[in-house]
Amino acid sequence: MTPSPSSPEVGGRWGRVTEMRAVVDLLVAVGMLHLARARGPPGGLSLRQAAVAFRGEIPCPKWDCECAFGRVGCCCVGGRLSEVEELIFSRLSDMWQSITQLDRSIQETIGGRRVAFTASGIPSMHCFGPFTSDKSIPYSSVSLNHGDGYNPALGIFTAPCSGVYSFSLTTYSRVAAARDVYYLLQLMRNGEAMASAWEENRADSEDSSTHTILFSLETGGQVYVLLRSGRQLCGDTSGLNSFSGYLVHPIES
Repeated sequence: MTPSPSSPEVGGRWGRVTEMRAVVDLLVAVGMLHLARARGPPGGLSLRQAAVAFRGEIPCPKWDCECAFGRVGCCCVGGRLSEVEELIFSRLSDMWQSITQLDRSIQETIGGRRVAFTASGIPSMHCFGPFTSDKSIPYSSVSLNHGDGYNPALGIFTAPCSGVYSFSLTTYSRVAAARDVYYLLQLMRNGEAMASAWEENRADSEDSSTHTILFSLETGGQVYVLLRSGRQLCGDTSGLNSFSGYLVHPIES
């Protein structure tokens, strides 16, 4: 429930805000009076005369207005200005402490959780498959593995922390003219197919595709690329088959 303006805490804040507004209003008024004096006839107007000529409303809570309009300088408002200065400094200090604490919390949340990997290359430069059962593809050329989540021997990424992840799969296959491009790959999350890439092409001898997908993973969740039984990948001599992923942001459990 939102505190009412009459509560002690909120009332104190409103009182300080009102006082600060009064300070600003009075300083503006004094500035206008100085301006009126500067633009007056030769010899100038006294501040008192300028004050008499001023037709606006001048708030004077807790101020010595006679001093303010009868004397040149800020001697009569020095105390109040010091109070305002202390109040502003206190508010800025509180704000800086809050920002510092927020930055520390962010660093504690994401610090040490740099998770990213990139792997490419199929085990054979000729053909990988076909097999009589489904088989995960062990992309063996690992160029990046922050967090050590990717296992090149198995081709499996294991999430070191819960979060939202982005994964990309690029597939390329090339066969001899007398054969057909015949692959079916699936990006798996804990045994569930999240994306698929396939080709049964008799029109040419090579084809490729790329998928990028976002999804959440719990700590220990696994992602891998599965080659379906009876299918094959062929002719990857330049590392065109690749599997990569990275942590977009962690999710606190």
